[in-house]
Amino acid sequence: MRSLLAFLLAPLALLGQDAAIAAAMRKMIDAQEVPGAVTAIATRTGVTHLAAIGNVKTDSIFWIASMTKPIAGTAILMLQEAGKLSVDDPVAKHIPAFSKYPGITIKHLMTHSSGLAEATPAEWAAARKLGDLIPAYLSKPLQFPTGSQWKYCQSGINTLGHLVEVASGMPFDKFVARRLLKPLGMKDTTFFPTAKQKARLVAPVRRDKDTGKLVAAALPVGFDPERFPAANGGLFSTASDYLRFQRMILNQGTLDGKRYLKPESVRQMTTVQSGDLKTGFTPGHAWGLTWCVVREPQGVTAMLSPGSHGHGGAYGTQAWIDPTKGVALLLLVQRAGFANSDDSPVRMAFQQAAVGN
Repeated sequence: MRSLLAFLLAPLALLGQDAAIAAAMRKMIDAQEVPGAVTAIATRTGVTHLAAIGNVKTDSIFWIASMTKPIAGTAILMLQEAGKLSVDDPVAKHIPAFSKYPGITIKHLMTHSSGLAEATPAEWAAARKLGDLIPAYLSKPLQFPTGSQWKYCQSGINTLGHLVEVASGMPFDKFVARRLLKPLGMKDTTFFPTAKQKARLVAPVRRDKDTGKLVAAALPVGFDPERFPAANGGLFSTASDYLRFQRMILNQGTLDGKRYLKPESVRQMTTVQSGDLKTGFTPGHAWGLTWCVVREPQGVTAMLSPGSHGHGGAYGTQAWIDPTKGVALLLLVQRAGFANSDDSPVRMAFQQAAVGN
């Protein structure tokens, strides 16, 4: 009788959840935090919530920025499964120029503990492909001894992208599209939007410091759709698309009967690989292999279970997977200049409405 009652009440609970999320996002719009948002939730078996509010639609295309990083990590694990590399390999085994820093492994790149320096804006602007950035990274001393600390590292992730190219013999964007995006049905996820897709791109905004109102902004230089496929943050996507990637990870590497990764590869990526290093932009986090992992839920992650994993983006996007609750959460907004985009009030409001306090 209880199971039958739960079955009958489930649709009502989902309606209540939709209303709660809509009310929370409307408050964020009224408070001039964002002009619009797309929110989505899925379980292991399907999508339970997909909604747009404000100036966006459910099929709007967002720059997802650093939410690209777990996709780059997935490409690396695919190549590990194929025997092309191991995350424990020294990077120099695959990119000889890294013999300058023989202690850096692929895992160091994936956990932001390599110590690699970043490219300057001029070096970034001059690059025409991912491999062009490698000399820029190696021309500088390490920021700290490899493995001794965590520091969010764009250079490490772009080096991963070039490693994919070296190990696969394919440009990074081609490998990702052929092995992941197209098979998953992520038809609007791309480094290079078409003309039709550009018509659905969400225009970024920022908050004017004098008026407190939202005004037009721009993508950072180098993340326009005309550049090389930046592994650290170059993808554009929709909610429906990215949720398919999340569901595949939530299902331990499978979706719709097709396997993309072995369960052990998913566990390796999404469990703590950073040891005791202090990591992340909010308290209680650790790092997997290109994934943020919730070690001790608190603050903006208080409603998530230990072991939840995901990644955010510079302009306020956020994806979480909570394997204990069996849900994937996705928030897509496009606002520059959050004081801390990993700890924004918009994320807190969505996550509280989606899964409770």
